[in-house]
Amino acid sequence: MTVENANISDITLLTELRLAYLEEDYGGLSEDVIRKISQELPDYFRRNLNQNIFCYVIREKEEIAACAFLLVVEKPMSPAFITGRTGTVLNVYTKPAYRRKGYAGKIMEKLLSDAAEKYVSVVELKATEEGYHLYKALGFTDEVSKYHLMKWYCQ
Repeated sequence: MTVENANISDITLLTELRLAYLEEDYGGLSEDVIRKISQELPDYFRRNLNQNIFCYVIREKEEIAACAFLLVVEKPMSPAFITGRTGTVLNVYTKPAYRRKGYAGKIMEKLLSDAAEKYVSVVELKATEEGYHLYKALGFTDEVSKYHLMKWYCQ
């Protein structure tokens, strides 16, 4: 089992994997959302792949069996991220036929190793119940903060 960095020739497959992940995560997507993501995500990957979004994959039988994305952002430095570089893990996904074979763990080990080489100070993610124990085993900790996580949606 080898973890590779995805490349430009993988954009169609990465888009399909992102949609599959979102379908499972959201319990389905509307046709409008699927169409919008299918149209715009390939261009996002063309502009950003291996620049600030790094996609890790395991291939099986001419297809990508599993993937995870690392989004690296540079912010003004602070004690919480002394290099100013932070990472967010997105889209940890294994196709159903390949689950329970350790693919997500292998991908995450490579992703975290690369994050350290890229001088990322902190890597964060949102864990599902299914992934929580894997991330704990990899050294992720639950965050307790005096701050409230808040969002504002631009419509």
